[in-house]
Amino acid sequence: MDFAQYDPQGPDFFDEIFEATGTPRPGFQPLIQGLADLGQEKILARQKAAEQALLKAGITFTLGDSGDNERIFPFDIIPRVVGARDWERIESGIKQRLLALNLFLSDVYGDQKIVKDKVVPRELIETCNDFRKPCVGLKPPRGIWCHISGTDLVRDKTGEFVVLEDNVRCPSGVSYVLENRQILKRTLPRIFEQLSIRPVDDYPMRLLDMLRYLASERTANPRVVVLTPGRYNSAYFEHAFLAQQMGVDLVQSDDLLTRDDFVYMRTTRGLERVDVIYRRIGDDFLDPEVFRPDSLLGIPGVMRSYLKGNVAIANAPGTGVADDKAVYAYVEDIIRYYLSEDPILRNVPTYVCSREKDCAYVLEHLEELVVKATDGAGGYGMLIGPHSTASEREVFHERIRSNPRGYIAQPTLSLSRVPTLIGQHCEPRHVDLRPFALCGEGVYVQPGGLTRVALKKGSLVVNSSQGGGSKDTWVLSK
Repeated sequence: MDFAQYDPQGPDFFDEIFEATGTPRPGFQPLIQGLADLGQEKILARQKAAEQALLKAGITFTLGDSGDNERIFPFDIIPRVVGARDWERIESGIKQRLLALNLFLSDVYGDQKIVKDKVVPRELIETCNDFRKPCVGLKPPRGIWCHISGTDLVRDKTGEFVVLEDNVRCPSGVSYVLENRQILKRTLPRIFEQLSIRPVDDYPMRLLDMLRYLASERTANPRVVVLTPGRYNSAYFEHAFLAQQMGVDLVQSDDLLTRDDFVYMRTTRGLERVDVIYRRIGDDFLDPEVFRPDSLLGIPGVMRSYLKGNVAIANAPGTGVADDKAVYAYVEDIIRYYLSEDPILRNVPTYVCSREKDCAYVLEHLEELVVKATDGAGGYGMLIGPHSTASEREVFHERIRSNPRGYIAQPTLSLSRVPTLIGQHCEPRHVDLRPFALCGEGVYVQPGGLTRVALKKGSLVVNSSQGGGSKDTWVLSK
């Protein structure tokens, strides 16, 4: 592969691999030389082979929850590489953030000291769509609320990693991390062996150990299940994959029932008690007796079992408060409040439209900003100001005025770029990064995470549902 024509230059973009045309950054020369030695023909052939392996493995996602438009998650074989020093900061920052968010959730559903001390506005909590009153006073097993997180990071034009948003409800994407690594180790074996790359494949066993830890005070051999809404869910492949990798049962609501405030699974041997539920459905659908009465995806009575300590649920119901994009704007303050430490990873500057001054600024500068719904996900419900039309901005102007609590805004980010195989050549494309962390007896951050890449030229939207793809993420150990 010839990188002589690859142009890393951009007025506001940091290229992660090249300092200038033909000049790799320190430490990345072995990767570039390895790709150059393979040559264009072999790289294109291996890209095709990787895509066929994805198809054979059934690594897909669906657009929406109808089960229609199932497709392979686009994959680029040129890896994204993160240096050891950069990763050390990312890992420390995520551990700090997850610890602070767990303390925040315990407080929000407890004494609300952070509200009384006016660090986070009471109204912000009370109007949060994901604040669950049935969880007030809850003491989750081991005192942990956020067991699994997927923190979205971006790299700004200076090369610094910053947090774009927190995902602590039902974060998805780790199955692609594991499958991408297996495919790339087979696709680029010599390059992989030449570099000292940290492993990711122990994640399923670490996940299982963490889940079992939640119930190990009650029983020596906890039974764990993965609760899925079913095969029409966009992340169903991941639900099935993780259950298989952990060696536990994948269940739907019909497979479970409650009796005498315990949860049981229907089996061919009769009812068997369930100790831990790794749920991949939202709070609203978890228990029709407590949340949405029309839910067919949950288990009637499961919250009663949970509140009595007879079953553990990961992530805990109610964690979505820490996922709210308006609450995100206060996470740096949350870290300082609970830990008396400065944040290791900065937030992206954020305008909270429920604050009158912020709202006025946003309404006057819509053409410059990215506007997001506070409970939005998947790249939907956004306005990317510089790429918007006047009519689109008018629509968002009215939406914000009528519901300021429902929106935040951020400057248009200069996401970093990496070499990506587009057709027959390598071109720069924008990326983000979602490292996954597990919080149990300790905090484990999987080295790397899901790199999502905006395959459309000039696009800043990396979501798979919006035309994005993925890359394997190589974290160097030295």
